[in-house]
Amino acid sequence: MKSGVEKDKAVGILVLVPTPIGNLGDITYRAVEVLSEADVICAEDTRRARILLNRYEIKQKPISYRDQNADQLAPQITEWIREGKKVCLISDAGSPGISDPGYRAVKAVIDAELPIEALPGATALIPALVLSGLAVDRFAFEGFLPVKKGRKARLEELAVEPRTIVLYEAPHRLIRTLGDLSDYLCGDRLAAVARELTKLHEEVVRCPLCQMQVHFAAHKPKGEMVVVVEGFRSYEKRIKTLKEDCP
Repeated sequence: MKSGVEKDKAVGILVLVPTPIGNLGDITYRAVEVLSEADVICAEDTRRARILLNRYEIKQKPISYRDQNADQLAPQITEWIREGKKVCLISDAGSPGISDPGYRAVKAVIDAELPIEALPGATALIPALVLSGLAVDRFAFEGFLPVKKGRKARLEELAVEPRTIVLYEAPHRLIRTLGDLSDYLCGDRLAAVARELTKLHEEVVRCPLCQMQVHFAAHKPKGEMVVVVEGFRSYEKRIKTLKEDCP
């Protein structure tokens, strides 16, 4: 099985282009160059995409590619590539394919044995993790927790996950998620919530889960959220050390 596809000058290519998670200056020179050369730009949110494209004087009008039309548009993307077009895929923010519908286009292009490339760039995951103060040698990225079906099972799995846990969450669901994490993982697990990363009001709150829930009940959550939680192995070791240190 090939791990990649050889580029053919007769066909185009799909390029996954990371975009800033907040500060519009957080984009690479290469990403701007590739977007400027694109024949087609597919974007999860065309309104947000236009703000970025206008900032860098990129004239190409973005096409909507989102959860609701991803399955229908994926075949069109492969057709554009066969026609020799350079198709760029961008998400709301960060690297496309991470907790967004980009993976469907990626799979369609790979299945069609057409060229594909992913540029390195911005993501909220890593800054939140390193700012958390928790162990970063091993971590589990869980994306968004299921809202309904499968949520309980996922939380039960996370309760014994040995590595540091990283989650994305919407502000209107944050308090519920913190409450569930406190119930299933134990309220004295250390945690950090990073919000508005790279923006003017960037904030990282660090405290046990039970206190975190109280904090955001008193301070309405706003902006994009990344939740980082102490893994079970670190928690066990820390609690054991505390007990040994007690007189």
